Amino acid sequence: MSGPSKSHEQDVSSPRDAALAVSREELLAALRPFGQEHLLAFWDLLAPVERNALAKQIRGVDFARVGRLFQARHAQHDWAALARRAEGPPAVRLSRAGRPASPSASAETLSQRERGLPRQRGEQALAAGRVGVALVAGGQGTRLGFEHPKGMYAIGPVSNATLFQVLLEKIAAVGSRYGAPIALYLMTSPATHEESIAFLDAHDRFGLARDDVTIFCQGTMPVVDADNGRILLDAPGELLLSPDGHGGMPAALRASGALEDMRRRGIEQLFYMQVDNPLVGVCDAEFIGHHLLAGSELSTQVVAKHGPLDRMGNVVSIDGQVQIIEYSDLPDDAARQRLPDGSLKLWAGSIAVHVIDVSLVERMSDGQHELPFHLARKKAPHLDSGGRRVEPSEPNAIKFEQFIFDLLPFARQAIVVEVDEAQAFAPLKNEPGSERDSPESVRAQMAALHAAWLRQAGAEVAPGIVVEISPLFALDAAELAVKIPPGLKVTEPTYFHE
Repeated sequence: MSGPSKSHEQDVSSPRDAALAVSREELLAALRPFGQEHLLAFWDLLAPVERNALAKQIRGVDFARVGRLFQARHAQHDWAALARRAEGPPAVRLSRAGRPASPSASAETLSQRERGLPRQRGEQALAAGRVGVALVAGGQGTRLGFEHPKGMYAIGPVSNATLFQVLLEKIAAVGSRYGAPIALYLMTSPATHEESIAFLDAHDRFGLARDDVTIFCQGTMPVVDADNGRILLDAPGELLLSPDGHGGMPAALRASGALEDMRRRGIEQLFYMQVDNPLVGVCDAEFIGHHLLAGSELSTQVVAKHGPLDRMGNVVSIDGQVQIIEYSDLPDDAARQRLPDGSLKLWAGSIAVHVIDVSLVERMSDGQHELPFHLARKKAPHLDSGGRRVEPSEPNAIKFEQFIFDLLPFARQAIVVEVDEAQAFAPLKNEPGSERDSPESVRAQMAALHAAWLRQAGAEVAPGIVVEISPLFALDAAELAVKIPPGLKVTEPTYFHE
């Protein structure tokens, strides 16, 4: 399919659906084996259309799976034991002065000259139209005090361009550079779907053709009471549902028809990114080339951790399998391990940027495979048995989520490619005024990078002057050098754009 797709979570509200007879007894028979009869507690208060909507939600729940997940809620990996067996992942590392030629047995350091072949292979794939983009944009900007899709947040240090604008203009610019439009597959959530579509349509998808943009909604999972596993109600005729995580992307790509669209277009690799990082090197040719040359099904970008206890996912190799150990699961003694040269043994911090083979996505969405679910205890407002709204002060519920990085153990020849944090990673996570990963720190990092590009291109930028470069104007310092006049001096805040 192409173009924006409607959410598969829409209400059942047509006259034909409203006229359907919904049997309470039939639903009770389906709920009773799993102890979920309470979901019909307010049935007699519902209008026919509301009954149909509730019935549709109930029929869409795999109650057996929800029960299994709840029963296994206390089972977990022995991360301490696994972490102590972990090694650095198979990696391509940045070449730096003072770094040994082989930082670890599983890492390879390439000079700038040696990067030519990977870049060439990546450029060939881009020019042939074999690369698409998967952009995960299901989150809202609640922590930023912004009650809209996070992609709509204004982040440009001079232009106030939104995250959506920065990233979509990068996609358009890369397509223009290589002479082949890049298809975008944008995953929303039920909370962001309609507003994201309206916003992107209002801005003509920031230069991307309508046929090259597919917007699809991720799936959901019921939220359950942490004490008894009973599914909570959000309203008398509505289950409390939560997005199933970015790991739900393979299933959502298949359900939306996006996988079929990829095959029709001849797309073999997906460049995966999340909406909160405006510095991501979208469709970086060198990264794609490393992936192709390694025969990898999933490659992931990382940055070198500043310290052992950095709050990042740790990309490691355990018994020959690349996987991620969350910082909260990594024991301090394992995190502090050092190699003989003094560098961290577990050095690779995940930045949620991947190249994924479409064949891996197809395999993991065929109904025969399933990524593991992670269980998180959360505060979840809901209706009690008397129909009163409960606003809990402590975590009362369990949400089920899948994570895309759990594809790593299923992927053949998974590899890691290190990038420079200053150039490629500025995540917008925290509220204004926070020490890091805040709007202020992200804008400062964007401006610093663009000032560096200008200086590399031969311009002078006065100290303290904020600059910004639109992706449509230049994607890097080399492209910028042919766009600006010789001897350019920048003495006031400037936005370079077409």
